[in-house]
Amino acid sequence: MERLQGMTNIEVAAILYEVADLLEIKGVGFKPQAYRRAAQAIETLPEDIADVTREERLDEIPGVGKGIAGKVREIVETGNLAYLKSLRDELPEGVQELTRIEGIGPKKAITLSRELGIRSIDDLEAKALAGRIRDLPGFGEKTEQNILAGIRMSRTAKERHLLGYILPVAREIEKRLSSLASVRRVSLAGSIRRRKETIGDVDILAASTRPEEVMEVFATLPGVSRVLARGTTKTSVVLATGVQVDLRVVEDEHFGAALQYFTGSKEHNIALRKLAIARNWRLNEYGLVDLASGRVVAGEDEAGVYLALDLPWIEPELREDRGEIEAARAGNLPDLVEYGSIKGDLHVHTHWSEGAHSIEEMTAAAQALGYEYIAICDHAKTLHIARGLSPERLADQVREIERINRAADGGVTLLSGTECNIGMDGRVDLPDSILADLDVVIASVHSGFKQPEREMTQRVITAMHNDHVDIIGHPTGRILLSREPYQIDLAVVFDAAAALGVLLEINAFPGRLDLSDVNCLSAREANVRFSLGSDAHNRENLRYMEFGVATARRGWLSANNIANTRSLEGLRRFLRS
Repeated sequence: MERLQGMTNIEVAAILYEVADLLEIKGVGFKPQAYRRAAQAIETLPEDIADVTREERLDEIPGVGKGIAGKVREIVETGNLAYLKSLRDELPEGVQELTRIEGIGPKKAITLSRELGIRSIDDLEAKALAGRIRDLPGFGEKTEQNILAGIRMSRTAKERHLLGYILPVAREIEKRLSSLASVRRVSLAGSIRRRKETIGDVDILAASTRPEEVMEVFATLPGVSRVLARGTTKTSVVLATGVQVDLRVVEDEHFGAALQYFTGSKEHNIALRKLAIARNWRLNEYGLVDLASGRVVAGEDEAGVYLALDLPWIEPELREDRGEIEAARAGNLPDLVEYGSIKGDLHVHTHWSEGAHSIEEMTAAAQALGYEYIAICDHAKTLHIARGLSPERLADQVREIERINRAADGGVTLLSGTECNIGMDGRVDLPDSILADLDVVIASVHSGFKQPEREMTQRVITAMHNDHVDIIGHPTGRILLSREPYQIDLAVVFDAAAALGVLLEINAFPGRLDLSDVNCLSAREANVRFSLGSDAHNRENLRYMEFGVATARRGWLSANNIANTRSLEGLRRFLRS
């Protein structure tokens, strides 16, 4: 079983996701969702899937039944899946690739393949630019333009990676390097240190007196598929997941300046260099130097670089040249929300709808994270694909939540809630009589994404006028690297949310991070208050809260701006007010 050592959780999950996609293209019911649940569970599994397989514990993974378990074993033992190959062979060439473009479902992909002989994304783009697609039945000029936009997004997606999936990998590399006796200091740098929502490549900085030794360990780490370049000060590798990781090794006396320089952003660094030039100083990765005397002013530690320029240390998440240097000079930097300051998760799903775990299992996982409370917000009835709850089933769930709370001996308090759907007219899909009895009501748009901006804006504002709606979930509907935000006038929405006292969600799921950091900053200026929710669909997803906090920090938010930094009683008072 040597192959077990080479298969990562992400690689196994990717194969299962592809199986789900192909089954969906073929029009098979139920099975695609089963494969996606299994893939998601494996993707977020805290243990190595190879170890779980070897120990014959696959049946312990939520959503992995006997049939899928056999396929997982085949994948980890051989690196391939015969079932996947057979599914690929059954489809016309190129159809699967076409469905990865937003707006092209299985039927459209097959039509494009059969009617125009399209076999690739490049061919699709050429046909769209030539105006050949608009005349097909069911397409039209607008669809053709949407396809071109989808192609542009698809190409961007190939070059970017979600922060939430890359950060754990980067931290593991950082941990391995820090364990070396020859490494004095090590830190993530670049956009991943600034916690940007998507990452091009991973930058790591280390200080060592024996760089050759560090480079040897780095180049031979588990998961490295190839070495792009190798030297004594910089080595670049590509992981099996396709992510490029660059390691730079510097002398300890330059570490602070190098960390500041390689963290960026480029725009932030240019602004800092202007401050240095005004003093006849030079600032680069080697240090801050007085050009008149040649004296090194700062460079050993990062905070010293800022201090020498008469600035307080600026948090990496703020370094985007959005006014942070001016705020620092004026003493007006925000007191950013801390990563450990969230008291509870306000957006959690369970197996009552499309989640993988029971209420009790999600509660236990929340307790392990030190939460005071979580809000159980399963989908409401009209979201059939997510097994949304009818009013009757929701009432049953509320009684179950009450029973669990009564039986609990301290620990996490469960809040009853729902994620109801905002219809095309702005009405939500549960009656007020039901909503009135819930602790937390999230209202979200889950369909009709192509609605014109004016109608979409009014649709969301209408939902906010419902007295029982506490939170607008994932307010722009975007899926990072996959789906653009729907058209909506956020300035109007922000003003309405502030006036009505409705919270706007920062959805912490790695593929959403919605609101974005830029939108958080604008909403903050409009006096909007926020909620953070992991949108967890299994217990491991609860850990995604960190990425929502990162987005909030990049959006200049303090703890006071966020409802669930409050204690349970503070939250209840806040929601009542």
